[in-house]
Amino acid sequence: MPRGLSTRIVAYEALHDFIPLYPLYQLLFADHGLSAAQISTLFVIWSTTAFVLEVPSGAWADTYSRRKLLVLGALLSGLGYAAWITLPSFTGFALGFVLWGTSSALISGTFEAFVYNELAARDRTDRYASLLGRARSASFVMNLAATALATPLFNLGGYTLAGIVSVLSCLVQAAVALSLPEAQPVETAKESDEPGSRAAFTNYLQMLDSGVTEVLTSRLVRRAVALVALLGGFLAFDEYFPLLAREAGATTSAVPLLIAGTVAAQAIGGALAGPAYKLPAATFAVGLAATAVLIAAGSLSRSVWGFLPIAVGYGLMQLVIVVSESRLQDAITGPARATVTSVSGLFAEVFAVVVYAGFAVGSIWFPMSILVAALTIPVVLTALVVPFALPPPGGAGPDNSVSTEVKEI
Repeated sequence: MPRGLSTRIVAYEALHDFIPLYPLYQLLFADHGLSAAQISTLFVIWSTTAFVLEVPSGAWADTYSRRKLLVLGALLSGLGYAAWITLPSFTGFALGFVLWGTSSALISGTFEAFVYNELAARDRTDRYASLLGRARSASFVMNLAATALATPLFNLGGYTLAGIVSVLSCLVQAAVALSLPEAQPVETAKESDEPGSRAAFTNYLQMLDSGVTEVLTSRLVRRAVALVALLGGFLAFDEYFPLLAREAGATTSAVPLLIAGTVAAQAIGGALAGPAYKLPAATFAVGLAATAVLIAAGSLSRSVWGFLPIAVGYGLMQLVIVVSESRLQDAITGPARATVTSVSGLFAEVFAVVVYAGFAVGSIWFPMSILVAALTIPVVLTALVVPFALPPPGGAGPDNSVSTEVKEI
């Protein structure tokens, strides 16, 4: 394996979030006449798409080239952003979310399994938390850069220019994925008396069964999957931050600057995941409880200054998320790594759909500040189960199906 693979892994994840449309697209929808309920409906379409495809795409990643799926995922998200700026209507926005949801399903689980297997091929799985933390931190740094860039792009060329830059970022991300090697290319069809297509389908079903069975039979994995799913669902917060900022009196040009603070805090939280990986589970429970208090306080302040505690809370939550994802990967022992990871992604989407539906209905009676604060209640409840659901450092060891040919990354 060539040197610099870790750099390309970090670059792929970083480009995934270099999207200037991120802090603007909720405002794009609102400025084209969509209500808060309609915007939440779009989020439901997005999560439902990812929900339907999450586990099937994970099994596909375990029976096909994970690298090629990473390429395809980047291209589909680019098409989704293009749909938003070329078809600025509810239908066009919905199409964009279907494409983006498909992309999320293809990348979710696939990326984590790809990285873990590449490290396992070098007998370096102990570096997974640090590498994943670096990758997530880099993605937030690039998100921060894109957020800062959103204001001048909007002032110069409106939503269209921000969309064009977002599409170009996806194309570069796809090119980076093409440059990635695979230590263990996944065979689409094992040797069999059956025709190739039938053998491939049989292999797919076996891998799907293997991943789901591990989740159902391993208590350690099952609890970790549930925890990661809940934490992933809480990322629904940031979909409403731009609307919260506008409610607090921020102008469209100022919104990206406020969102930049939450992104910067997430970058710091991701970077600290490696050093914090072996801390006791109770530490992360306290951090998650603090997240709820900080976000609720910031939201209820109904001031732009409230984004300061919101940012700190979001950074703490990102630290807990990366550590939980890393310990889940260590706990997986079977060959269907992407499938198991995708199960957590599936339930994260289920929870996100519930959150979006709740915001859609709640927006009829309550302002955004109250709705965001209300979402911190399940965060507190999740903090109570962290000591019981978070696997110990090191988990159950690496996937034994991976070769150990190269030791460097």
